[in-house]
Parts: sequence; structure tokens; C-alpha cells
Amino acid sequence: MMYSPRFRLLPTTEQRGAMDWQRNTVRQTYNHALREFNQIPEDAGTLRQRVWMVRDRLPALKDWWPDLKLVYSTVLQKAVERIRDNIQNLGKLKAKGYDVGSLNWKKPREFRSFTYRQSGFELDTKSGPNGRGLLVLKKLKGETREIPVRLHRDLPENEQLKEVTLKKEPTGAWYASFAIETETPKKPVVEDITPEDTVGLDLGVLNFIHDSEGRSIGRLDLSDDRERLEREQRSLSRKTYESKNWENQRERVANVHARMTAKKRDFQHKLAHYYTTAYDAVFVENLNVKGMLESPENARNKAEVGWRDFIIILQHHGEKNGCHVVDVGPEGTTKECASCGVSTWKPLWVREHSCPSCGFELDRDWNAALNVLSRGLKKLGVVHSEDTPVETAIAVSTDGGESSSIVVDASRVTEAGSPVLNERVSASRAG
Repeated sequence: MMYSPRFRLLPTTEQRGAMDWQRNTVRQTYNHALREFNQIPEDAGTLRQRVWMVRDRLPALKDWWPDLKLVYSTVLQKAVERIRDNIQNLGKLKAKGYDVGSLNWKKPREFRSFTYRQSGFELDTKSGPNGRGLLVLKKLKGETREIPVRLHRDLPENEQLKEVTLKKEPTGAWYASFAIETETPKKPVVEDITPEDTVGLDLGVLNFIHDSEGRSIGRLDLSDDRERLEREQRSLSRKTYESKNWENQRERVANVHARMTAKKRDFQHKLAHYYTTAYDAVFVENLNVKGMLESPENARNKAEVGWRDFIIILQHHGEKNGCHVVDVGPEGTTKECASCGVSTWKPLWVREHSCPSCGFELDRDWNAALNVLSRGLKKLGVVHSEDTPVETAIAVSTDGGESSSIVVDASRVTEAGSPVLNERVSASRAG
């Protein structure tokens, strides 16, 4: 599998200018290549062959444009090949029913990255203090080509760096993403998985997650960040467009957005890491988030939660940690009784499930998580034990007794494997 850790770069003022110059030169190369690509007839070859035709013209282009000689060759080649990647991505969107157009030239603000592929770069992790290293780039304009990098995590040992992408965020900060090909961990054999080693996740409305074992993880409180964002955006609207004051204020708005995004990503990654390391299989609802956001009710809060992002992150951690991540249909999970299967309609404000058929009573989200678990076990093919998970859950009270549902506030999820969450570990993983 491809693993792409991302690290913060700490360039000097001179190095920032050199990277900005190279980014703009690569942008102009992309625009020129797109112009030449559009002039090639479609019947001249496949998409890949036509892109290669443009890429093969780079040596001649360097004679006409001497600045290109100051940029490493694979960086320019990767910029031309980006045309193929962008066209393929548009094709995927079109296949899903989206109305897509054609590729356009990139403005300076729209083109933020360039990539070294296979060669032309080196990461020195032994220079400098702990947690720091040096990223050495070839043909970077200027005297100093060793850019300090903050190594907040360890890289996999004995693995070769395939490529590195340098990207400038809207805040002005530079980051380096390394593409590393690592061995994909083997997932447990389905026949060896027991229901006790699995968990179902209900993506809730009031809380972020309610799992089949009774844990409820609260949503992140971003109200202070949202208020600050509104203040900064009001101030931005009063500035003259593209003036120096407008640009400074734009960076302040971008910093607030980046802070909110970092909080949400950190929270989601930590939860995904916990569940994929504590269980052999995780079952989650495959929500139609796009349709939910198109509805008029409370769309901003739905978008801010980031359910689809969490599902994607959960699948990534499942591949990384050797855990089965299975999505199930969400239809009727809150209506069906986890004990007898009878479907009972109830309005959204009713948060307790009370089955009129069998008398089973439980928190509404917990009941939905148990249904997700049952559907996931069936879809994955895990053999149920004599005591089903639902029968085990019936004995758990929800009236505040010793066996009551555990509610964990989002602010308490401070690190992966937090003792707040780490209440049970799969026997196969504990060994």
C-alpha cells in the first residue's frame, strides 16, 4: 500500500522565494503543455500517448525557455503528466453523473504544488536536533537547498521514498508529502473472527459516534472557531480586493480554516486508529452524505461533522492496521428493533428506542449501532455465536446504573489509544 506522511517545512525567506519561483515556473509549464495537448487530435493516440507527445517536447522547450533548465527534469515531467491525471479524474466525476467541463489554465493561486519523482531529492533524518531533519532538493534556485523539516512522526524503516510533493497552503505554510510504498498488513481470516472482535458504528446526530458496545463519542465543539471565522470574514469583506491589507486578512481567514480542519482531521484519525487496532472488523453506515447536504435542514452542521471524511479515513486505517472495514446500508437502522427486527417509525426528537412488539428498550443510537453490527456480521460472513451481540446487549442498562452507556466527550479524545476509549482490546490483538 502507498503511505503518504505529511511534514511541515521550515524554509528561510530565501528558500520560500526559491520554492515560489519554482512553483510558478512549473505552473507556466503546465499551462503551456495544456495548450499543446489541446492542439493534438484525439485520434492521434490514447490519452497517455498524447500526453507523452507533449512531454517529449520538453527538451526542445528548454532551448526556447532557459528558465526551465533551473528546474529538475522529473518535476517538469510530472507537471505535464498531471494533465492525464486531471482528465481521468474528470472522467470519474462524469461517470458518477456530475456535469464536468474541460481543463483550464491555472492561475497562480490555483497551482500550489510540484513533485519530485524517483530522484532529485533526499531526506536526511540524522541532521539537526530530535524531531528535525533536512530535505535536500536538487536544482532549487538559490544557494541553500537544504530545507529544514519537522519530523513529528517516524518514517517506516527500510522503505524507499518514491516521490515527494511540496505544497504551499493558503496560509502560506509549506508542507512535504512523501510517497512510501509499504507492505500491506494481512487482515484476519474471516473464519477466525468472532463477534466479540467486531464493532458496529452508528454515525449519530447528537453525538459523533455511538458504537455497539455502548460508547458514545461527542462531537467536536468548534463554536469558538466558527465565531472567530465570522469576524475575520467580515473584516475581509471590508478590504479592497487583492490589496496588501486584503492579502494579509485573507491569510488570517485561511489560518482559521486550517485550524478547524486540523482539529477535525486529528479527531477523526485518532478515533479511526483506535477502532482499527482494537477490533478485527469494524462496520459503519454508508451514508449518502451528498443527499443529506442537499436537504434544507441544518446542512452546515452536517457538513461540519465530516461523516464521509471519517469513513474514508477509517478505510485507510483499516488497510494500514490490517482490519476489515465494511460499510452497510443505513436504511432502517434506527427504526428496526435490534432484538426482534420489527420496524417502528419514530420522530427524530425521540432518542429512546422502545419496541412495541418485544418491549426491548435502549438508546436510539445504540440500537442503530447494534443493527449495523448485525448487518456487518452477515455481510462479512462472520458466524454468530449462540448468544448474539443483541442478547448480550439487552442486559446492559441505560438508566444510569453500573452498566450504563459510556458517554465520552470529544475533547477527552486526546490521543490514539486513550484510556477513555481503551476499555477492551481484542484477545487476538492483546496477545
